[in-house]
Amino acid sequence: MAQDPDPVRAQALWCFRRRIEPWQFEASFDPRQLRRETCLLSEVQWGTSPRAWRGCSLNTARHAEVSFMDRLTSEGRLRGPVRCSITWFLSWSPCGACAQAIGEFLRQHPNVSLVIYIARLFWHVDEQNRQGLRDLVTRGVRMQVMSDPEFAHCWRNFVNYSPGQEARWPQVPPVWTWLYSLELHCILLNLPPCLKISRRHHNQLTFFQLILQNCHYQAIPSPVLLASGLIHPFVTWA
Repeated sequence: MAQDPDPVRAQALWCFRRRIEPWQFEASFDPRQLRRETCLLSEVQWGTSPRAWRGCSLNTARHAEVSFMDRLTSEGRLRGPVRCSITWFLSWSPCGACAQAIGEFLRQHPNVSLVIYIARLFWHVDEQNRQGLRDLVTRGVRMQVMSDPEFAHCWRNFVNYSPGQEARWPQVPPVWTWLYSLELHCILLNLPPCLKISRRHHNQLTFFQLILQNCHYQAIPSPVLLASGLIHPFVTWA
């Protein structure tokens, strides 16, 4: 049987210790690119063991998050009392439907904890998607936008890089991290969107625009605004 040469477009899969190619990692996780497919890189740890089982889930017909949960559930280990710690590195944040499925998965398996790092936000102006992320955090999920340490970790542990290229992961300018971080704070604080993303289809250019209102300045934590350069620290003179 002929196989699709593009593994991202192939049938959804999930497996332990599978590494993806450098081009695939860069195309999937570069926050400046709005690639349609979702790539999920996962780490699973059981009990107090430092050993992490790593794998990837790619989505086409089925969403990557659902494929991961179905596979892990089918193995039967979640029925025991052993604590299971899961970390996801997602190229897109979960959609509203996936967030609901994740919440149900965590409800059925109280011994599971979940941390999610995201490269970009999926259709962040849709209220169902925004509410889904808020519900996950309320359920105890830790969620954060990926920055350089996470990109470096994924490169070293999930990417089939060439010998001598261990420290050559794609460098993402910090501006993209704080753009998505600001919008994630808006979502979790139930504020209006502050990030506008538009695309001109005739030349495929993507435009990112930050639109802050008074409510954003009042509710978003000062350290976040300081880190993004949107406010400056007060200087007192003796």
